Formats: sequence, structure tokens, C-alpha cells
Amino acid sequence: MLITLDEAKLYLHIDSTDEDSVITGFIETAEKLCMDIARVDEAELLASKETARIAELYAVAYLYENRENADFGGLTSMLRTLLFGIRKDTF
Repeated sequence: MLITLDEAKLYLHIDSTDEDSVITGFIETAEKLCMDIARVDEAELLASKETARIAELYAVAYLYENRENADFGGLTSMLRTLLFGIRKDTF
């Protein structure tokens, strides 16, 4: 994984452990979304670590803050923009 639970919680300004499992799920979901949108595997995502970390942190924050009413079209559009430089034309 590109980001740890502690990094995500720091980014989200969360001090408690009450939602650790939820945030961990968001981290896993964000990484899968980034791989799918960039059309890369985990190794290729790690090779573009800085770009991918920003996209993953954005996705985790978006999922956390909008868990009741997320606009997944808007999320994927933003991730596509953030990952444009590493996105492959095809799988």
C-alpha cells in the first residue's frame, strides 16, 4: 500500500481509533480505484509513488467525508485528472 492508516488519519485530522477499520477499507478502495483508473498494477502504481499517493489521499478523504452521499462520477473524474500522467491507454 502507498499510504498507511496513520498517514491517512493524519491527512484526515483524526486522532481516535474509533474508525480505523472504516478508514482502512477506504485506503484499500482508493488504491484499487487508482489502479483501475490509471490502468496499472500495484507495482506500476508504486513506481509512480508521489502522484499515486496524492490521488489515494484525495480518494480516501473524499470517501470519508462523503460516505453518505458520494458522487462516484465526480470522484473518478478527479482521479482520472490526478493520474493522467501515469494512465495507460489500454490495459
